Amino acid sequence: MSTEKLLTFPDAAAMTLSIRAKALLFHDARSVSLLQDIERVAQSEATVLVVGETGTGKELVARHIHKCSGRSGPFLAVNCGAFSETLIDAELFGHEVGAFTGAGQARAGWFEAANGGTLFLDEIGDLPLALQVKLLRVLQERQVVRLGSRRPIPLDVRLVAATNVDLRRAVEAQHFRADLYYRLSVAALELPPLRGRRGDILPLARHFMSVYAGKLAFGSSREKGVTLSPEAESALLAYAWPGNIRELENVIHYALIVCKDGVVRASDFRFSPLVPLVAGLAPGEPVVAPPADTRPSGPYDALAQALQALLEQRPAGIFQTVESLLVRRAYAQCRDNQVQAAKLLGVTRNTLRTLLKRHGLLRDNQGDDDPRAGTHGPARDPVGSAATAATH
Repeated sequence: MSTEKLLTFPDAAAMTLSIRAKALLFHDARSVSLLQDIERVAQSEATVLVVGETGTGKELVARHIHKCSGRSGPFLAVNCGAFSETLIDAELFGHEVGAFTGAGQARAGWFEAANGGTLFLDEIGDLPLALQVKLLRVLQERQVVRLGSRRPIPLDVRLVAATNVDLRRAVEAQHFRADLYYRLSVAALELPPLRGRRGDILPLARHFMSVYAGKLAFGSSREKGVTLSPEAESALLAYAWPGNIRELENVIHYALIVCKDGVVRASDFRFSPLVPLVAGLAPGEPVVAPPADTRPSGPYDALAQALQALLEQRPAGIFQTVESLLVRRAYAQCRDNQVQAAKLLGVTRNTLRTLLKRHGLLRDNQGDDDPRAGTHGPARDPVGSAATAATH
């Protein structure tokens, strides 16, 4: 029998504009197993590497590790991609007076500030190679030397690192040090994407509904609460969730704003039109998570899966439809600017003009000197309708 545990930020109510996943729930059998691994790892002093897509809740995992570790010091979170290469050294390891221009006073780095507690380094794959060497030394020697100093400072810090990239491939490409990778991955935890733990989707959706229902007025239905219709539940389960928990929260928030009579229906959801349904299923059909080795790990993998589903259905005019959708989307993204659209697609402007004509976005006699040619041509389908494309 599955259990259910919810992790949230202590100040979640003040994180309205945050881009992070603000809740992590362990209801799905795969999630329950992961929670057990997390809590076992937390009891050790091993460095932890949390691997997962953006929006899956990596920081919440790190916070739970800290909570279960019994450490009395603080939990501090740092995004390695948020600092410039010239500042990240001083930010992580601290600096002395005069260490660089503008260093008017000594300052402790994040490692010192987290002494006795846990330091969470998010997006560790963005750390410059020179800093990777220094980080490895800190982990091995358990001491830090401030920029501009020669005096080592002892440390008692538990490090939890996280990444949304494949560090093994980064090592092969010589973008990440192999020795640091092996040092970080002593205890590696893989956080599955939301589409890989589908048993968590509906409980998470109901959690976000309860969070936002109290902030929005629903008239007489407010006291009764807001419910999900059966077709809404099916739609949530059939969607692939490329943005993971963060996207689910946004979809639920919008649905609560537009829903009527306290009932959220499938038509209230605002999904991305370019994201395929899981395994090509229609809402309402049984949903089975794909095997781990075929689960998409990025935009191109998701696109490949969508194309595979289309090819299996053998629709008429598939090449023209896919080509039309790509051209229309790129042209609209660049506000009908031929030069920018050609750059976006990586083709010459002449090639782009041929494509625009082929799909009815440009008149044959439209001038080459107009970079926004096509604006006055035949009306375009704003969503790149497959039906329209198939007629060309």
